[in-house]
Amino acid sequence: MKPKSAFTLYDTTLRDGTQGTGISFSVLDKIRVAEKLDAFGFDYIEGGWPGSNPKDAAFFAEAAQRTWVNAKITAFGMTRRGKMRVEEDPQVQMLLDAQTPAVTIVGKTWPLHVIEVFQVSLEENLLMIADTVAHLKAHGREVLYDAEHFFDSYREDPAYSLATIEAAKEAGADLVVLCDTNGGSLPEFIQEVTKAAIEALGRPVGIHTHNDGGFGVANAVAAVRAGASQVQGTINGYGERVGNCDLTTIMPTLQLKMGMPLGLDLTGLRELSNFVDELANVPHNIRAPYVGQAAFTHKGGLHVHAVQKLARTYEHIDPALVGNERVISISDMSGQSNVLARAAALGLELRKGSPEVNEILAEVKRLESVGYEFEAAEASFELLVRQFLGRRQPLFHLEEYHCSYRRNGTGEWSKCEATVRIRLGDQQQYTVEEGDGPVNALDAALRKALRGTYPQIDSIQLADYKVRIINGQAGTAARTRVLITSTDGHDSWGTVGVSDNIIEASWLALVDGLEYRIGRGRG
Repeated sequence: MKPKSAFTLYDTTLRDGTQGTGISFSVLDKIRVAEKLDAFGFDYIEGGWPGSNPKDAAFFAEAAQRTWVNAKITAFGMTRRGKMRVEEDPQVQMLLDAQTPAVTIVGKTWPLHVIEVFQVSLEENLLMIADTVAHLKAHGREVLYDAEHFFDSYREDPAYSLATIEAAKEAGADLVVLCDTNGGSLPEFIQEVTKAAIEALGRPVGIHTHNDGGFGVANAVAAVRAGASQVQGTINGYGERVGNCDLTTIMPTLQLKMGMPLGLDLTGLRELSNFVDELANVPHNIRAPYVGQAAFTHKGGLHVHAVQKLARTYEHIDPALVGNERVISISDMSGQSNVLARAAALGLELRKGSPEVNEILAEVKRLESVGYEFEAAEASFELLVRQFLGRRQPLFHLEEYHCSYRRNGTGEWSKCEATVRIRLGDQQQYTVEEGDGPVNALDAALRKALRGTYPQIDSIQLADYKVRIINGQAGTAARTRVLITSTDGHDSWGTVGVSDNIIEASWLALVDGLEYRIGRGRG
């Protein structure tokens, strides 16, 4: 558990982040991200909007069964509806039903929205805020109140804007969060208005910024300088329109440059960034500050010459502080520390400079050059390490597999079938199964062949399947990366496969997933 601090970090990747174009997580993805964020040291993890969709409802049900070390899982919703008793509002009841220790509600600050969108009076809006906060507090919840459009509203009507957050405070809100919802404010204005809000309330506030003007992080920093005690944002800056304040940028800025006592081990920051990208199935931003592949890459001759003599001539921090590494484009630097850290996290002891570490590192770099990514595929990485340590025990010897798909010309029927021929010791198994698609058929045929020897295979389920085209410019000949998430109902793990053939990539990830879990069960 990280040390407690008066300054808190609030992650909304799983709610606000998923409003971004192309960003989607399965329920198990959301649990895996939440577990990663909790281990990293976040204070609050906003899981979604209970009742808005089955996925979020399932997430909160699952989260309620788990133990969280650092973070408070937080449900998100809005104030009661106009002219309705708070006790009768089903949306408010769903917030309580989520059983989270903390609840964030968003309310209207801007008279324009109150009158034109909500179509209630300004006085009724104040009651909506106060009633909802008081009701949630009465049920024992920590309440964070998000003042939507606070900065846009303040430009037009400072007095009413302050009245809305005063209503939340008087009703018992634990923290008022100022939102630059449209993302168009400038840092000087953010700092000025945040200071005014703190003076009016007599206590610190939180800050929630969007990046529409490119100032998401800068505006959050400005609010912190004015006295904000909480920053809200998303991993990799995911979010509606162009995104939110990027937590992978602001966290090292606050801790390393501004001396904020966040108590975070930032050496895992780049891995966290890549992990979330992989589960979101989006390409990494190589030019992302701190965590991007190019963040500490030196190409120009003058720069390379200088940085090899004195790194800080062209590096604003030591890349190792955020889990990144210096790259001289003409020759990769070691990266042994990355392998050692990942192996240690898996309980595998390796010695720096040993032949095994050098061999593993060389193989990781070779695999990455053909499209592999191991951040969200910890099971495949563990199997790779065990292979070089001579401790990998394959479940079977593959002789061949085959997939076929047939449909008639009218589309009235179709059939997908897979055959698998494997050897288990001195026994040969040949099985045939049908499925909804080639991966499902392969999975069924392989399980049928293994079930007699490994009956525990029935407890392993495929929970998620993602496909990424790596070199799209190659058209239909492009390489494919497949990421599979498996679960046994208690733990979950990721595996990866890469090939020119999507079936082969899927097979590799599928086999790793089974071998990892069954192998652990065998010790």
